Order: sequence, then C-alpha cells, then structure tokens
Amino acid sequence: MALWGGRFSDGPADAVFALSRSVHFDWRLAPYDLRSSLAHLEILESSGLLKPEIATSIRGALKELIAEVAAGKFLAIDSDEDVHSALERGLTEKLGEIGGSLRAGRSRNDQVTTDLRLYAIDHMLEVATQILQLQKSLIAKASEYGDAPAPGFTHLQHAQPILFGHEIAKHAHAFSRDLDRISDWLARASVSPLGSGALAGSSLPLSPEKTAKALGFASSAANSIDAVSDRDYVAEALFILAMIGSHLSRIGEEWCIWATTEYGWAKVADAYSTGSSIMPQKKNPDMAELARGKAGRLVGNLTALLTTLKGLPFAYNRDLQEDKEPLFDSIDTVLLVLPAVTGMIATTDFDREKMALAAPLGFSLATEIADYLVRANIPFAHAHEAAGKCVALCESSGRQLHQLTDAELAHIHPSLLPDVRDVLTVQGALASRTTFGGTAPSSFAAQINGLSADIEVLSKKFHDKRAAFSAMMGA
Repeated sequence: MALWGGRFSDGPADAVFALSRSVHFDWRLAPYDLRSSLAHLEILESSGLLKPEIATSIRGALKELIAEVAAGKFLAIDSDEDVHSALERGLTEKLGEIGGSLRAGRSRNDQVTTDLRLYAIDHMLEVATQILQLQKSLIAKASEYGDAPAPGFTHLQHAQPILFGHEIAKHAHAFSRDLDRISDWLARASVSPLGSGALAGSSLPLSPEKTAKALGFASSAANSIDAVSDRDYVAEALFILAMIGSHLSRIGEEWCIWATTEYGWAKVADAYSTGSSIMPQKKNPDMAELARGKAGRLVGNLTALLTTLKGLPFAYNRDLQEDKEPLFDSIDTVLLVLPAVTGMIATTDFDREKMALAAPLGFSLATEIADYLVRANIPFAHAHEAAGKCVALCESSGRQLHQLTDAELAHIHPSLLPDVRDVLTVQGALASRTTFGGTAPSSFAAQINGLSADIEVLSKKFHDKRAAFSAMMGA
C-alpha cells in the first residue's frame, strides 16, 4: 500500500514517479529509519495506542528487517518510492495490514529528518575518527623532521628559516579546528524532530522527549514547524566537510610543489603515486592532486544546498529532498580522501640536505639584522630600512649577508657591529624564535607535546561518542 493516495482518483504519472522517487539514494537511511521506528513503537505501545501483542509482532519484524537490511537480503524494488515506503512494504509482507500501524503519530516529514540526523551524526563521528588518524600521522612526520631546517615561505617566496617539522605540524592545528567544529555541530544536531508530525505535532499521546532519549538525542525539538523544516545541521555539516576538504587541498598543493624536480624535497612513496601511460619515467603525486581537486566538489555541495534553502517557505517542501545527495556525496568524498592523504604523509621522505641548503637562500636572514638593531634600541622602521639596504648591497655585489665587511655594515648603520654575524646563521635564527608557537626547537617541542595531549583527549571523547551511538543503534 502506498503511503498516500486515498483522496486521489489516479496514481502518479510515470514521469512524476520517476522525479519523486528517492529510494535509489536514500536507501542508506534504512538502518536509521528502522531504529527510529523501534523508538516510535515503544511510545505507541506504552501510550496504549498499540496492543502489546501487536507491538511484539511489529518489534520482531523490525528486528528481522534490521538484520536483513544489514545482510543485503532485503532491498528496495522499482515500485518503492523512498526508504520509508520500502520498509513499510517489508513490514506488511511479514505482518499483513498491521505493518502499517507504525505510521500513527508520525509523518515522513519528521521521520526523514530524524533519519538524516542520525545518519549525519554517525558519519561525522567517523570523519572525526579519520581526522584523528591523519593528525597522528602529521605529528609523527613533524617529529621526524623536528630538527631539519628549511626555508619558510610567504607569497611562495623565501621568508625566514623554520624547522620543517614546524611546517608539517601547522596542518594538525587546522584539523584540530575541524574537530572542534564537529564537536560543536554534534551539540546542535542532537535535537530530535520525531513527534513533530507533518508540522503541528500530534493529537495522540506521544512522548517526543522519551523518543529523543531512546535515540541518543540530547533534547526534543521545541517547535514542530522548525523541526521538520530545519536543515541547518546539513548545511553546517557540509560547511565543516568543505573546510576539511580545503585543509586537505592545501596539503595536496604543498606535496605537489615539494615533489617537483625543481624543489626535489619530497619523495612520495610508490604506493601513493601513479605513472604515465606514455612517459615511462613519470612518477606523479596523484593522491595530492586528487585531494586538491575534491575540495571543489565539497564546496559545490555546500553551495548547492544553501541555494536550495534560500527563501524556502515553511514548513516542509519537497525541495528538501535535495538535502541528502550533497551530504551523502560530501561524506563519501571526505572519507575516501582522508585515508589516502594519511598514508601519503606517513610514507613520504624529505631531503634534509636540500632543505637545509635552501634555508638561508633569498636573504631569509635579513630579519635577523633588523631584530639585532631593535635589541640595540633602534626603532624598527629604521632597523627595517638598514636591513633592506644590506640586502640591496648584497644583490648588487653577488654576496650573502654575512659576507658584508665591517666597514660596509657600519656605513649602512653605525649600530651594525661585527658581532651581527653571530645572528646571521640558520641555527641562530631558529633558536631565537622562542615565543609561544614559534619555530625554535624548544617551542616546537612544546607544540608537539600540546598537540599529542589534545589528540589523546579528543580520541577518547569521540571514541566514547561512537560507542554510545553504536550501542543506541544496536538497542
């Protein structure tokens, strides 16, 4: 039996059914739909709306369907419109007419957004777990190169020397912000719409609060119209996934640059590289390029949903059927890219000698001259000017900063004494950057310790949340 149609004299045209049909993509909501049905069944039984023997039969059939869906033994068929109608068909095939009893007090409007919230929570927890693995890989690689000097860049031009481990570790901080966003999102997404009905709630003696608790939500929606209309949680999840994609893309960009012949810093493992169909010598960092390319897809999914939601009238509208595919695709994409990037990072070797030789190039130690003068109580504007003149003189004479004579230094500024050369070394520049978050070895060690401690805390937090969610789904 269709979920609607009593007041219609004819069924939908083939073209209408084809456009309306969503079971080919929303079938992945089936486990969550069945779990929410069990929670709804409990309320129908406890409120006296279903006799115990009928509730027992339905409960048994639902549990059978849960096992059959998990095993791939029960699937949607061509005549099913969506996941809800497919599963009700499964119940009626097992139980006859009483299979439709679960529809009491529930609409597809509150049902589908409940399912989608559960799906999103489940998979965002999986994304968080994968990010934690990526962070561990980043920290391990950063620690491995925690004593390796390299040039730091702004505008892709040599700026100041840094520890290469510091360069790698920066990415772990970006992903920590992503984990914070997921954590914040979980709090806002943990609101149950079930019990809101089509838009006005229900006249039946239901208990949305109890249903929310049974499904692991923190609360039940306070406004039934908002509950069936709200897709903020989808848009926000898509934003988080797009940000993750952006952070992965920036890693991809750096790996592509560092692996070029011109740089020659990164040796990407064969297992994370590909070749050319025509040029036998090629070894391409395709995983890095794909990580970079997928980011555009993630941004596009976010833009698509925001465009759909803009100006949408309340309460439920069929436009909201367009919320699922962008979310499904973005989650699939991120979960596809994360393990590949994690493996690429873990297996990449870097050329310490090339990076160290490049560290002082491009007059990257010029700031040390300015800082030297500042410590001599020279205003920074004058110190900056003097350092710039040192660079100009070196460029015109084909020398490095430490090769300027005592007389030349004194002529540029009287406070530039011969001992300024003591700071014109890469190791001296690195050691001097001791501010919190700086690139000095001591600051870098503190950064790694802090990151590692934070990851341990977050790992436990997300592990506990996943365990609780799994327990709820298995109840």
